Amino acid sequence: MRRRLFQHRSPERRRGVALLDVIIGSVMMGVGLAVVISLASRSLALQTDGEKRMVAGWLADELLNMVLVEGPMEYARQYDTTGRFYPPFEDFYYEVDIREAGVGQPFRVIAHVGWYTSPRDGERVSIETFISERLGDPDQPREPAERVDRERIHYERRFGSDE
Repeated sequence: MRRRLFQHRSPERRRGVALLDVIIGSVMMGVGLAVVISLASRSLALQTDGEKRMVAGWLADELLNMVLVEGPMEYARQYDTTGRFYPPFEDFYYEVDIREAGVGQPFRVIAHVGWYTSPRDGERVSIETFISERLGDPDQPREPAERVDRERIHYERRFGSDE
């Protein structure tokens, strides 16, 4: 009698192997789904944080533009230097720090815009610049005596002067 090289397994044994395959596949799929959900929630949190930082930067830029338009001394007299923004930006608060550097020197102006990430913790964006007080006639146009050719300046910095 010839011996068979490949013997068929019994049906019960095949069912056990199939059940083991299903269990291992389910565990692997569960781990994969957990990783995907974790990555998705993390990316959503980072996107929300990025949006908050972008809006805070816009609001800080707006504050600095107001200081530039009104002048540092006049801004401090006319507006609150701390507070909260109006809707739809009520989640953000601000502080404008105006420091005088001395006679004839520009003011150091820092705009802080923050938001709370939790009841105890908050984050903020700060932008600092120097702004001079407007001297002379307040109705005088604020423009340079000569037109600034930004394209020429950029070209010269990048490729060198043609002269």
